[in-house]
Amino acid sequence: MQSLGMIENWPVPTAAAAVVRADGTVAGTHGPTDHRFALASVTKLLAAYAVLVAYEEGAVELDEPAGPEGSTVRHLLAHTSGLAFDEHRVMSAPGTRRLYSNAGFEVLGDHIAKATDIPFGEYLRQAVLEPLGMTATALEGGGSPAKDGVSTVDDLVRFAAEVQAPRLLDARTVAAAMTVTYPGLKGVLPGYGHQNPNDWGLGFEIRGSKAPHWTGSSSSPRTFGHFGQAGTFLWVDPDAGAGAGAACVALTDRPFGPWAVEVWPAFTDAVLGEL
Repeated sequence: MQSLGMIENWPVPTAAAAVVRADGTVAGTHGPTDHRFALASVTKLLAAYAVLVAYEEGAVELDEPAGPEGSTVRHLLAHTSGLAFDEHRVMSAPGTRRLYSNAGFEVLGDHIAKATDIPFGEYLRQAVLEPLGMTATALEGGGSPAKDGVSTVDDLVRFAAEVQAPRLLDARTVAAAMTVTYPGLKGVLPGYGHQNPNDWGLGFEIRGSKAPHWTGSSSSPRTFGHFGQAGTFLWVDPDAGAGAGAACVALTDRPFGPWAVEVWPAFTDAVLGEL
């Protein structure tokens, strides 16, 4: 895909990208796809998937208590537990605001570790990474499930293919994860300001009608995924390619900033146009 070559013009030291269709075929790659990058918050997609595996295995229930009083596993996944962004401080009642929270995902990691008696990084490896052949992916040093993942484009292509045609989870579970949870909630999308509504599923951000946004102007409202402060993103657009569906991964080693706000949407629009 010629559009992937646009990453050559990004003001970053290193970048790699790929597109994978819903049937698992790779439409194109560009750059060092085996280079390991810090994922930052793209880690949350992998962590959320591991939590959903734990749910399907019966280790946890989505509506069991977890986190602040009144909060559940579902609230934590959907950033509605009321926990602050980066500290274990309650800012609002569960289910009333979309407060994007790294702390919430760290509480989730601890909750799964206690329920399974396996450290979360190891549970993630056993539940998601190993079955998908994601051998270059890990939580560094058993770090935060919110932001301490490292991976390659090659590995995230495997994950993006899984999300589009699930093998590790029931398709109905994945569909629920990509559906707006607690609709109508306002909130701040980091880097892009207040959004009303600030739609989210179970760990996956949903594009909806958000503006501005890190995806493209031609991205469908059903697009879901995540971007990271490490200059990384993964989106899945079920309506891409005349409704066939496709996902795109782009990883860099320059922190997110105005450069990304400028180049990412045009890149996504070019990819979607070529599909």
